[in-house]
Amino acid sequence: MFPSIEETVPNPREAMNSATTSANKIQSGSQKKLPGSARAVREWENIQPTLKRRLFDSAWRMWIEPVGPTAVRGTTLYLQAPDAIRTWVERRYLDVITEALAESDSHLTTVTFDQPPEPERLSAPTAPIGPNPTHDFDRFVIGPGNHLAHAASLAVAEAPSEAYNPLFLHGPPGLGKTHLLGAIANYLSLHVPELNVLYTNAESFTAEFVTALREQGTDEFKRRYRNLDVLLIDDIQFIAGKHHTEEEFFHTFNALHDAGSQIVLSADRSPADISTLADRLSDRFEWGLTVPVEAPNLATRLTVLRHLVTEAGLEVTDQEALTLLARRVQTNLRQLRGALTRAIAESSLNSAPITSELIQQVFPLVDQHPSIAITPELIRSTVASHYGTDVETLQSRRRDRNTATARHVAIYLTREMTSLSLPQIGLLYGDRDHTTVLNSVERIETAIGDDPSVTTSIEILRAEIHSPVENS
Repeated sequence: MFPSIEETVPNPREAMNSATTSANKIQSGSQKKLPGSARAVREWENIQPTLKRRLFDSAWRMWIEPVGPTAVRGTTLYLQAPDAIRTWVERRYLDVITEALAESDSHLTTVTFDQPPEPERLSAPTAPIGPNPTHDFDRFVIGPGNHLAHAASLAVAEAPSEAYNPLFLHGPPGLGKTHLLGAIANYLSLHVPELNVLYTNAESFTAEFVTALREQGTDEFKRRYRNLDVLLIDDIQFIAGKHHTEEEFFHTFNALHDAGSQIVLSADRSPADISTLADRLSDRFEWGLTVPVEAPNLATRLTVLRHLVTEAGLEVTDQEALTLLARRVQTNLRQLRGALTRAIAESSLNSAPITSELIQQVFPLVDQHPSIAITPELIRSTVASHYGTDVETLQSRRRDRNTATARHVAIYLTREMTSLSLPQIGLLYGDRDHTTVLNSVERIETAIGDDPSVTTSIEILRAEIHSPVENS
C-alpha cells in the first residue's frame, strides 16, 4: 500500500500550512531551489509520471512537487526540499520514490535527502591537457564532410549520456575532431559546471598510467578517471598495442559506461581499422555512434578562410585571392590556417596586399588541373542548386525573395565570368532588357561587403563554378 495525504500526520494543519507556504515560495521564486545537475534533473523527471499515478493529486502537489533533484553520485539520486516537507517525505514517501526509481530504466538504485558529497576531482601528476578555450560550436565551420559529426557532438553536449554513448569521431588529422571534443568540454563547463568533466588525449592518459604504475600506485589514477560524468579522449589510437594501458582503459570504459557517464573519443581511423587495438575495445567503441570526419570541400575551405581573415582583422579586397588559396590547399584545415598565416607574413614583409598574384607566387600550382570551361549554363545550374531552385524558375517572372536574389546573383556572375553583353545575358533570364540586367549587377555589387549572406554566397559560388568536378 502506498501512503496518501489522507493518512494521519503529526500536527496536520501546521504541517499542511507550512508545506503549502514553502511550495508557494518555491513556485513564486522567492525561495530558489537548487538547480541540480543535468543528469539528476533527467532522472527525477523520468520517475515523476510513476509517482503521479500512485499518489492522490493533493499528496503530489503538497509533498512531492516542492522536492527537487540536486545531484547524482554513483548510483544514488540526491534530492532536496524545504525542511517542513523533507522530514515527512523521508518518513512516508521515500519508499514510494525508491520503488518508482527501480521501475525506471535508470542505473540508479537509491534515493536520499542527504547532502551530496562534492565530486572527487583528483589532480593529475602532470599538468592537465584541457581543451583549447577558443574551441566552441559557434567557431566550427560546418560543411558536407563534418555536419554529422558537428550535430552529434552538439547533441552530446546538450544531453550527456542520453544522445550517443560512446560517441566516436574518426578521420585524418586536421579536420576538426579536436575542435569538436574541445567544444563539448567547453560547453559543459559553461552550462553545467557541476558535472565532473575531463578532457585529455590518449598520450597523456598513457603517461599518467605509466607514472602511476612506477610511483604511487594505480588507486588514485583509477579514482581520477572513474569518478567522472563525462570523459573526452582525443587520439585514442595512441593506446593501441600498449597492452597494460589498453587493459586499464578497458576497465575504465566499462566503469564509466555502466555508471551512465558520457564517453567521447576520437581517432585517425575507425575502430575496426585500428589493427593493433584489442577486439574487446574496438567492439565497445562501436556501441554508440561512430562518425567519420571527412576532408572539407572547396566551399568549406573558403568559408574557413573568410572566418580566419575576419578574426585577424584583415581586409582582402581581391575577391579571387581567397578562392585561389582554398583551391591550392586541399589537404586539411590545419594546413589551410598555416597557408593563410604564410600569405599574411609575405604580405606584411613585402608591404603588399593579399592578391591572387601573391597567392600564385607563394603557392605555385604543382599539378595543373585541366582548365574548366565556364559557360552560362554552368553558372545558371550552379546558382540554382545553391539557392534550392531550378533554371526554369530563374528564367521565369517569379519575384519572391529567394528567386529574385538567385536571379540577381546568376546575372552578376554571368556578367563577371563570361564575355556576354547585357542584352545577351537578358535573353538567358526570361528575355529581360539590358537595364534590368544592369540593375541586377549593381544590386549585387552594392550587397558584396555589406550583406554577409550575399557575400558568402558569391564566394562559395565562385569556388564551385571554378571547380565543378570537386563539388559534384
